Amino acid sequence: MSVIRSRLRSMILEAVQPLLDSPADLNIELDIPKVAEHGDFATNVAFGLTKRLRRNPREIASLIIANLKDPDRILKKVEPAGPGFINFFIDPRAYHEILRDILDNPRQYGRQNIGLGRRIQVEFVSANPTGPLHIGHGRGAAIGDVLANILQGCGYDVQREYYINDAGNQMDTLGRSLYYRYQQESGEEIDFPDNHYRGDYMIDLARQFIGETGGRHRGVPLEEVLQVFTSYAANSILDGIKEDLDVFGVHFQNWFSEQELHNRDAVKQALEFLRERGYIYDAEGAVWFKSTAFGDEKDRVVIRANGASTYFAADLAYHWDKFRRGFEMVVDIWGADHHGYVDRMKAGVQAMGQAPEDLRVILVQLVNLLRGGQPVAMSTRGGEFVTLREVIDEVGKDATRFIFLTRRTDSPLDFDLEVAKAQSNDNPVFYVQYAHARLCSVFEVAAERGVEFDWKSVGEDTLNLLSLPREYELLKLLGEYPEVLATCTRTLEPHYIPYYLHELVSLFHSYYHDNRILGDDPALTRARLCLAAAVKEVIANALDLLGVAAPQKM
Repeated sequence: MSVIRSRLRSMILEAVQPLLDSPADLNIELDIPKVAEHGDFATNVAFGLTKRLRRNPREIASLIIANLKDPDRILKKVEPAGPGFINFFIDPRAYHEILRDILDNPRQYGRQNIGLGRRIQVEFVSANPTGPLHIGHGRGAAIGDVLANILQGCGYDVQREYYINDAGNQMDTLGRSLYYRYQQESGEEIDFPDNHYRGDYMIDLARQFIGETGGRHRGVPLEEVLQVFTSYAANSILDGIKEDLDVFGVHFQNWFSEQELHNRDAVKQALEFLRERGYIYDAEGAVWFKSTAFGDEKDRVVIRANGASTYFAADLAYHWDKFRRGFEMVVDIWGADHHGYVDRMKAGVQAMGQAPEDLRVILVQLVNLLRGGQPVAMSTRGGEFVTLREVIDEVGKDATRFIFLTRRTDSPLDFDLEVAKAQSNDNPVFYVQYAHARLCSVFEVAAERGVEFDWKSVGEDTLNLLSLPREYELLKLLGEYPEVLATCTRTLEPHYIPYYLHELVSLFHSYYHDNRILGDDPALTRARLCLAAAVKEVIANALDLLGVAAPQKM
């Protein structure tokens, strides 16, 4: 929380207490009015007190204003507005403390202890090890990684986890796919089934396997070597996934195998636990989970009549395992095609004795790949698709990560390859990185001119020279950065950081265009260097959370 917001909330809370019979810890919301004439901040706290105080909001607002104490003199004026809002006008000098907060410890600015050390797990990507990562996986990877960065920066004890779906029929299909390609590449006449993995990567994998084994499996019956081919394909593909994620700057503390759940009988144990709690029953020859007890549209099969467990049964066991490992909250990041799966998974978590909010599911919408505004074919027909690695190799890690984060997770994303490569303001990551490089250049030129800059020696009189409207706007916006991180933490939506960066950089570019930072007045130069340094550090701070470089030259 910014220092200004923090003090305002404390002042409001202190002003409200004398009006109540007993002390209260109120949720005091502070919004920034869209119209500058309405002040710097506004609150609707009076509306929430009407029932308790049995007075109208306008009267309550006036009482709160009368009780306000401003020992630090951060307020220029306060006034009631409309039916009960309170508008606050901040003394510009109050924002000087924000400069000190930023420049004292730049990398820690905005970080806060919202999480209070709570253990939280973020599980993301979790693509089946049956093929390379595509750009949809890449968007989920960027969102999950950045969200984990933000949560960690806001006081949570975070673990990143990748769930390897290495069990079930898909793995046998993978092994058969490699076997058939291997036989074809070895010169055997063999048909490749339509319902198998047909991508070119399977041909490459078959050639690689032949190179390593010398073709000794040529002509060997499938049933004798299926496990060999399945294991080789899964391990090779998973190694490729890990390599691609490493290039993308995404690293996991834990890789959790679904097969391990089955190997240690965890699925059976989880179902027995739920049966003891009354949420597992037998009917029609199958075993069912009573998900309707928690609002799901129907109960779900966990063990089929043939004795085989369902994917849902494994997911129940997996989440049971997560909470047994001591995580207080679990965040799952899934593709939007899993939207029908959310209710049953939340039901499962509640059946385990957890609160509904202990599981948060983020659904990530599709990515539409474009080149110069024209769609790039991404059909999976024939097993062909654009891989994440191809996009990274073409446009770079920074552009790929940043652009993936420029929309809400629940909104489809248009990713234009030509825009991502452009050295222009149309490229959102270039626009932000260029601002940082430009600011670095300002300090290089200052050093060349012999301008000494030590912000700790800059006094209030000098900072008071920051009197232009855009300087004031920049100070206000810098002060909002902690609130942006708090909003990301509360909503589990990292896109607010790119939005904020675009606003900050746009304002800075405009200010820089019209005003000289290194001018003829030494005092004004020092003041503007303080402001420039703060903008530079906040940009670098935010880019660091996004996993994007803050270049000194471009």
